Amino acid sequence: MSLPQDAQPAKLVISLLMNDKAALLEVTHEMMSTFGAIDMISGWMDFDYTDYYAAEMGSPLHRRMLVFKTLIAQDALPQIKLRTNALEDRLAEDGRRSVNIDPGYLLMERFVLATGKNYAHRIYIGSGIFADLTLIFKQGDFQTLPWTYPDYGDAPMRSFLKHARRKYAADLRLRHGER
Repeated sequence: MSLPQDAQPAKLVISLLMNDKAALLEVTHEMMSTFGAIDMISGWMDFDYTDYYAAEMGSPLHRRMLVFKTLIAQDALPQIKLRTNALEDRLAEDGRRSVNIDPGYLLMERFVLATGKNYAHRIYIGSGIFADLTLIFKQGDFQTLPWTYPDYGDAPMRSFLKHARRKYAADLRLRHGER
């Protein structure tokens, strides 16, 4: 029989996708005001896999990843996604987003993104939000899945997330050492 157990706290990771790199400072400040101090920030990652966002946001598009210091409860993800959606709306210009904000979390075994869009592999987690299992950690690296977006499966992204995973492991050790 499986017994219920508390879920491990997760490392909050937020992707910012934008055309105007100058907007990064404002958006990062908003993220810190909402979710606390940043632990890690990626370099710019060019986003040229699809033109899905180009009509709304322009091109070229650039991605920055933010990793936050404070660990979160996994069941906080729906509310985090709703808050980032509200921020996207607030920063929109003439009804067009200037930034796409995708929150997710990192665990030792997986990377999960939040989305408002249902699909066969996505699990409903409440408040109109679904969890998208994006990458799994196996054999010493993040592995893609058939539905992983190409930019999340790219080597620079997986390398960044692997570094964030090492930081997360250190956070967990520190947390357990305090008990």
